[in-house]
Amino acid sequence: MKISTILYVEDNPLDVDLTMEAFKENKLANQLVVVNDGVEALEYLRLEGQYKDRKVGNPAFILLDLKMPRMDGMEFLAIIKKDDQFKRIPVIMLTSSREEKDLIKGYNLGVNAYVVKPVDFLALTEVVKQIEAFWAIANEVPSE
Repeated sequence: MKISTILYVEDNPLDVDLTMEAFKENKLANQLVVVNDGVEALEYLRLEGQYKDRKVGNPAFILLDLKMPRMDGMEFLAIIKKDDQFKRIPVIMLTSSREEKDLIKGYNLGVNAYVVKPVDFLALTEVVKQIEAFWAIANEVPSE
């Protein structure tokens, strides 16, 4: 089984710490690469800036926050879903927003799943486990 990278696009350090702790708690094998906004996520995907020397290849999936500086989750999603090189990467919106307009816009732009972040750590741990089990292990994606 191939162990793929997961790209986590999140600007809140507390949410990053809790999610990384949830990954550790579940003993998940995937490497989690954290970037702080959509601009940095595009640099990662395009092998630009500080990511120009990273190993070539798309992540197994992208965990994407909604509200971030410079470029928010919706702007990032709109860009990658129009790009032939990245449009097949599964994107899971992991956000605190329960707003129906955000849910609708996310799906209209091509998000694969929309998950509201649980505030309870045990619940977050379970959500992370389910996301990783399905999107990094069970889900099949075409080769790049």
